Amino acid sequence: QVQFVESGGGLVQPGGSLRLSCAASGTSFSIYVTKWYRQAPGKERELVATITSGGSTNYADSVKGRFTISRNASKNTVYLQMNNLKPEDTAVYYCNADVYVSLSGRRGYWGQGIQVTVSS
Repeated sequence: QVQFVESGGGLVQPGGSLRLSCAASGTSFSIYVTKWYRQAPGKERELVATITSGGSTNYADSVKGRFTISRNASKNTVYLQMNNLKPEDTAVYYCNADVYVSLSGRRGYWGQGIQVTVSS
């Protein structure tokens, strides 16, 4: 069994910064790709950023130049550094990972989600 837990959300003023963390726990697993999604009220879930096990990254156009995804493999943790936040970044942020678990195979996992609110 593998679990993913997000942390680091909260309320921030426009122009401010937050760093989200997505920590994986469990035994005998390997993570291939980790993604951050977000979902604002009344909107569909949107892919924000992706990082592979090799360190390759990709971003939605709406966050390029402001958000940075990174990982600490030794801690099984992926981060989303969010700078110059805008009110339109307000959403629940979710991490999602493509994981291989020994004896169970490969599947996707979701974190529980964490609220980010950008407001003055």
